[in-house]
Amino acid sequence: MAEHALQEAVALARALPELEVVGAEIVPLKTVRAGMLFGSGKIEEIKTSLKANDVELVLVDGPVSPVQQRNLEKAWGVKLLDRTGLILEIFSDRAATREGVLQVEMAALSYQRTRLVRAWTHLERQRGGLGFVGGPGETQIEADRRAIDEQLTRLRRQLDKVVKTRALHRAARAKIPYPIVALVGYTNAGKSTLFNRLTGAEVMAKDMLFATLDPTMRRLQLPDGPEVILSDTVGFISDLPTELVAAFRATLEEVLAADVICHVRDISHPETEEQAQDVAQIMTSLGVEDDRPTFEVWNKLDALDASEADALRARAARNDHVFATSALTGDGIEALLAAIAETLQGTKRSATVHLGFADGKKRAWLYAQDLVDGEDQTDEGFALSVRWTVEQEAQFERL
Repeated sequence: MAEHALQEAVALARALPELEVVGAEIVPLKTVRAGMLFGSGKIEEIKTSLKANDVELVLVDGPVSPVQQRNLEKAWGVKLLDRTGLILEIFSDRAATREGVLQVEMAALSYQRTRLVRAWTHLERQRGGLGFVGGPGETQIEADRRAIDEQLTRLRRQLDKVVKTRALHRAARAKIPYPIVALVGYTNAGKSTLFNRLTGAEVMAKDMLFATLDPTMRRLQLPDGPEVILSDTVGFISDLPTELVAAFRATLEEVLAADVICHVRDISHPETEEQAQDVAQIMTSLGVEDDRPTFEVWNKLDALDASEADALRARAARNDHVFATSALTGDGIEALLAAIAETLQGTKRSATVHLGFADGKKRAWLYAQDLVDGEDQTDEGFALSVRWTVEQEAQFERL
């Protein structure tokens, strides 16, 4: 719905701290004007509103061509950004790691290059030229294009080095038998709040789009389960600029390497189903296989009234791969962690193991694997109460 799209656009604008949103409206377009986007009457109407509110920047939640941007800026006397430009500004403001900064710079240059060339060629069409020495501005176009291409080449070389370093880190982690659990989801779904609750980390978690940009990883000991690496990733969003889809593919590589994926959804959002579809499409474009163990985490139960929350819990309980949670209160988290542990190591069952006094090596192994719930000494040795998987039992038998 247009209203929800407008709310998201306003949230995007508020994600930049230096911006103050003074107004927002939906403008139905029967036809898109090639030169001005809007009709002359609407342009005058908006101009009056902009002057009355001392507006300095206008954001259009959609694509705006270089010609339209220049003409609207001239007509209104303001700076104008389209959706791609705004998201690039947010990413530039948030990038913290070396890789994130490089990727943002590359995406911004690719975006500027296209607009620069189109703007100049538009001027050439307006003014013409005899073709003896090329059209007006041609030398400037080529110089600017070459400068941007050279900068892009330098950035790609630097990014290649960073990506190779990350690949080495991944290879080093692969030698340590820690499974990777990746949190993915639409931006502002509560991934970072969940990450912080589980790991005790202090990742920036705000009610704000793109609060997390760079991937963050922490070790996490699952209750009654293995130790894992938990990865928090950049939030997805609908109509993500193509420049950013390509630039941030490396940032999402941890998802490709994940043993378990947790798709965190803001279940209180009116368009949660549409957001889930956007995430699924991006996951497919990244090459994530359908058979990868995936849990849906219906987050933000705390934002619903009690009856709605209860109804969602009942729905989630009917599906082994869906968990209704609140990362803010911790509601439902225990069941989610138990399911992740079971997926990674199989179902645990209880058993009693009888060992003689001479079986010190076996007893030490059980304790080292943290499988012992209790122990009693007998006349022949020890009776140990254990909880283990079929695989762990088989390992024990081979000792």
